[in-house]
Amino acid sequence: MKFRKLFFSSLTLFHLAPFPKVGAQELYVYSEPASTVPAKSLSLKYASKWMTESALGHEHTSSRHMIESTLGLSKYLTFRPGISFGNMYNAYPDLKLRFEAISLYAKLRLLSIDDVHKHFRMAGFVKAVVSKNDLRYEELTADGDQTAFQGGLILTQLLHKLAVSGTGSLVEVLHADRWKDFGAPTFYGYRSFNYSVSAGYLLFPRKYTSYNQTNLNLYIEVMGSKGLDRKYAFADLAPAVQLIINSNAKFNVGYRFQIGGGAYRMANKSLSVSYERTFLNALKARKK
Repeated sequence: MKFRKLFFSSLTLFHLAPFPKVGAQELYVYSEPASTVPAKSLSLKYASKWMTESALGHEHTSSRHMIESTLGLSKYLTFRPGISFGNMYNAYPDLKLRFEAISLYAKLRLLSIDDVHKHFRMAGFVKAVVSKNDLRYEELTADGDQTAFQGGLILTQLLHKLAVSGTGSLVEVLHADRWKDFGAPTFYGYRSFNYSVSAGYLLFPRKYTSYNQTNLNLYIEVMGSKGLDRKYAFADLAPAVQLIINSNAKFNVGYRFQIGGGAYRMANKSLSVSYERTFLNALKARKK
């Protein structure tokens, strides 16, 4: 009986799936960890980004709304299709939401070194985005602002309640104006190096006792970009908080603002809010 009690207590402490299983403090708000989602799992995510812009002498709030679905095809491979709507590229005073972009993200775990209360992971990723937006800014992203391709590498180290991660990637804009002999190509760049350094800390609970405990995670992330065919560089800081409820739902709030450098950008600060729900074994084949 003592052995049986100890066995089930160990399962409760170390295998609270799905989020704590991969390290809850690795579920960064702005960037991706090297860890993949549980195999055969499915998650649905809604995320919004809000910022203040100035146009025609008037300040107004614009937003982007993203819907994504993450598929855990195996413990090594994750796919994420997405679609976004927004009014960030509308001509003021038109603030109606419209379709912006579709995207497909894929992440492959390349290395995993596991130990008690710690692990190291390395993964490669690619992302393709098809966007209706015009080129207007120096800042290049794969968030729906431009039609683009992104590829990079992620390194993540978990040490008990602290997780630190670094990402480096290349963004290549594939906008139609790139192949014209006039207009945008004389002003905009098409290639950038983007990076992030992220840290997450599990503040509560101090000790796991059940699946129903709510996790409170604190994050701080530094994100930046450097133009490779146009001279610009900037760095942003983004603190965030996260609640994980019943081990299968998470709610995020983060605030991002520029701390260095300079570039012609839509805005130097923004607020992000998101909610994600995960379903384990949703992709498991049904028995005949």
